[in-house]
Amino acid sequence: MEPARTELEGVARLLAEAGVDARRLRAALALLCDGAWWTLADLVRESATARRGVEALLREVEPERSGDRFRLSPAQAAACRELVGEEPGAPADPVAHLLPRHAGVLERMATLIAGAPRGRYALDHVAATPETVVRRALLLGARFWLPGARLLCVGDHDLTSLAVALIHPSARVTVADIDERILAYIDAQAERLGLDVRTRWADLRLGLPLSCRDQADLAITDPPYTPEGVGLFVARAVEGLRDPERGRVLLAYGASERTPMLALKVQTSLHDLNLAYEAIYPDFNRYFGAEAIGSAADLYILRPTTKTGPAVTARADRYGTAIYTQGPQSVESHTDSAPAVHPPETPKEFQPEVLVGDWPKDVFPERPRARLSTWLAKPYASSPERVACAVPAGMEAAVPRLLLATRAQHVRVSLNEPPRDLPALADLLSPVYELVQEPAARGLILDAVRLPPPGDGPARLLRRIMDNAHGKVANTWREGLIRAGGDLTKKQARAVVSEVAPWADDVTLLELPAHRLLDLRAAVTASLLHTTG
Repeated sequence: MEPARTELEGVARLLAEAGVDARRLRAALALLCDGAWWTLADLVRESATARRGVEALLREVEPERSGDRFRLSPAQAAACRELVGEEPGAPADPVAHLLPRHAGVLERMATLIAGAPRGRYALDHVAATPETVVRRALLLGARFWLPGARLLCVGDHDLTSLAVALIHPSARVTVADIDERILAYIDAQAERLGLDVRTRWADLRLGLPLSCRDQADLAITDPPYTPEGVGLFVARAVEGLRDPERGRVLLAYGASERTPMLALKVQTSLHDLNLAYEAIYPDFNRYFGAEAIGSAADLYILRPTTKTGPAVTARADRYGTAIYTQGPQSVESHTDSAPAVHPPETPKEFQPEVLVGDWPKDVFPERPRARLSTWLAKPYASSPERVACAVPAGMEAAVPRLLLATRAQHVRVSLNEPPRDLPALADLLSPVYELVQEPAARGLILDAVRLPPPGDGPARLLRRIMDNAHGKVANTWREGLIRAGGDLTKKQARAVVSEVAPWADDVTLLELPAHRLLDLRAAVTASLLHTTG
């Protein structure tokens, strides 16, 4: 039976109301007309149409249902094809013709993405499809000369680093990310596959790791989709370029067709950094999720100008901590009136010589203060015995680095939320600190008391390295080996370090991911065996 004309009036009205944006809805309707079963998520991703738009279309067309899947009957499909008219085309894909040559990489990336750690809600994680990360790698190679080039991934939950290294093995890739699980996974897979990918821990709100600055030819980022998140991640990406006038930043950013003002605010943050738009590829990135924006995002190619550097210097450290769309550091949940930290509950027993972080003004007002980012960036001028450190909710991942950044005998950390895994944190810091957790009226207090230096041997060398957290690991390690080995030259000692820990070159302790800090123990022991064996 042919569907009544009135049954399609709602569909026709919806398409008419969409105006020039009806291409997206027509694409979704054309997919439904193919007779296959579709889930809502697949329709959103394939048509790059916001979930609300697809839901409105489904309400009007009233398809057949089977669980969470939809399809049109043959009669409905025939009638809807008349509404769709000429098959709606999609914007040209700049690298679609290259994909067939890399079917093996696509298959491998599908496996890698399936095995990766699950995304974290508070970090705005949404996984890109395997096709997306492979196409990013292909576009980089088609647009730029990658042999010998250095790429910085500013955040890499999507594993773009591995796709680039698989397709362009002569490129050197570095990943800076806050998620320890992602860093450990990337390192493990890169080692297994023999890829040149290096990882650095970074909370970009506290700065870009020193070893990532002024190093890259290109940078790529898929940041939190807020003006603050995009502005911060892109600013850090620019800081990573060694020649900003020739380098480029590739940015994935998407917004619903219903929220052009949000897109304008994000683009304003890019304009404030004085970046030129070389290209924008619509709907280039596709995701498993992010249905509010059609599970799709555009890909921007941004070129710094002579005014970008000064703008980044002026703005990079002013974005604040609230950069996400959800979680404790979401833009909406952040209020300046709410105190970020709470004072220690036993001020008479613990009198800090330095306050680190954003403390209320009436807490120890006479004490000197240091910003979290400054504390991590360089050694403090004096050698305080007692330090009080305030860590806002959502920034607990920085705790081990904040503790390693000082040689104070006692550090009291005030937290709004407990660390994700206190036993793992205690194990990580066990060569240096004994940790004691105390409940507080709000949040909790973490006391870190410095242990006495160990005797000779691996423990002594390990402690020496961990006590020099702002220095390059390889340099401190080399000097320790020379002292222990007696007749080693600097070159010989450095060769030993490179052999047992190639990941330690040109990096400070504060940049190493947690799994590398744990690897350091066995590597130090192995290096001493080299000097005595």
